[in-house]
Amino acid sequence: MAKLSQEDLLAQFEEMTLIELSEFVKAFEEKFDVTAAAAVAVAGPAQGGQAAEAVEEQDEFDVILEGAGDKKIQVIKVVRELTSLGLKEAKDLVDGTPKPVLEKVAKEAAEKAAESLKAAGASVTVK
Repeated sequence: MAKLSQEDLLAQFEEMTLIELSEFVKAFEEKFDVTAAAAVAVAGPAQGGQAAEAVEEQDEFDVILEGAGDKKIQVIKVVRELTSLGLKEAKDLVDGTPKPVLEKVAKEAAEKAAESLKAAGASVTVK
């Protein structure tokens, strides 16, 4: 029997249905006493790649200032620390709530900023 090249084998597998391929993998595992878990894992995402993308965890967050609370000056100071805004711009941001303070930041940075703003008396939402 002539040895098949890798391309020939892939061409043969390409013509198989998923059921036929699954049966082949089982027979291969039994014949050679191995587990083809890695091969199945590689084939799995090709079929369900769209579902995996939908479940993907969010990695960019926005910190939205909902209200300044009683300690408006403290909130303005924290906003200035978190951003590169000047005093007037920070005051305008705090006065014009709800407004985003930080946009598209990492989860840790968003949580830290939200804690700082809440400690100053502001109401904050992280989205």
